Amino acid sequence: MRFKDFPGQNKAKGLLERMLELNRLPHALLFSGPSSVGKLGIAMALAARVLCENPNEEGACLECNQCRKVTQLIHPDLHFSFPVVGAKNLSDHFIKEFRSSILENPYITYNQWLAVLGADNKQGNINKDECLNIAKKLSLKIYEGKKKVMIIWLAEYLGTEGNRLLKLIEEPPVDTLFILITENVDKILNTILSRCQVIQFESIDDQSMQDYLSNQYDLTENKARNIAFLSNGHMSEATRLVDELDNDQSKMFLHWLRQTYKGDWVELVKLSEEMATSGRESIKHLLIYGLRFLEEFTKIKLVPERKGKLSEKELETATRLAKVVEPSQIEAFYTLFNRMIYEIERNANLKILMLDASMKMNYVFKNIDVPNIGMLQYK
Repeated sequence: MRFKDFPGQNKAKGLLERMLELNRLPHALLFSGPSSVGKLGIAMALAARVLCENPNEEGACLECNQCRKVTQLIHPDLHFSFPVVGAKNLSDHFIKEFRSSILENPYITYNQWLAVLGADNKQGNINKDECLNIAKKLSLKIYEGKKKVMIIWLAEYLGTEGNRLLKLIEEPPVDTLFILITENVDKILNTILSRCQVIQFESIDDQSMQDYLSNQYDLTENKARNIAFLSNGHMSEATRLVDELDNDQSKMFLHWLRQTYKGDWVELVKLSEEMATSGRESIKHLLIYGLRFLEEFTKIKLVPERKGKLSEKELETATRLAKVVEPSQIEAFYTLFNRMIYEIERNANLKILMLDASMKMNYVFKNIDVPNIGMLQYK
């Protein structure tokens, strides 16, 4: 595992690389940022680099005995703590499932992990006994590496139990590295925050995501770009879309937008029926694409010289629309698309939904008032 294996996050990776180069790596790091953007994977890559016998410019050598064990997540000096279900359960009770899950998907989300645990409606947490177990593990001598590394995934689930780790994080045993990972830094105790060097992670940028998807899944440039745009920088969503997204959402949405603007009802009836046959998930992705398009369009409306994330064809359409569409109309489209997604998830009749929505989009373009645009029923 190396930093380069995880797309995007150039700022965070650059900061870690400088710390390593200058031998100024803090004993406690907090990786903060959205779900499924590479925090856990980069934490494991950092652990591999720290434990490696022969690190190089790219990171861990991936060939030494230490690297082989880290790669399989079985190194005796690499420890994990994470949310589990049950008052007395420890991470160690589910370590096999955790290793298997993150080796398969280092971008695993909290909900995906709960599904692995079979948690039903129960919530995970990192409890008192787990905190005591962390202290016990780190009190032991180093087995065979250079350091002991403790990765606490989703540290926000420590809650107030995190107080039990304050002294340990502030003055850890010699050659101990803490890496805490959170998706909600506001839920981390201030006393823990003050003892950690915070590394901020962002959503994966579209170009990095597109390049990764093209190489990893052998996708066409257009499909990879479409998925990168729709995933909004979250890898779990992007990998899900790889299997589900078959159509060119950009081309279809722009065509639909142009036809609703023209108001050619013969064509719109045909188009609505054609779109309805593509299925619920396809239409849902189309609408999610529409919402992302509106976000970029709004930015262009406010700053005309800004291209943002739009392709040449999308930018051409957006530039034309910017001349005739006002903020109140953009808001109406937002409301309509979100309501459509809501209705699709509740088994709306797709033909009625698409035709009715096309009519309302035409009304919005013409500035004709559409009563209760967000409260429609498509049964």
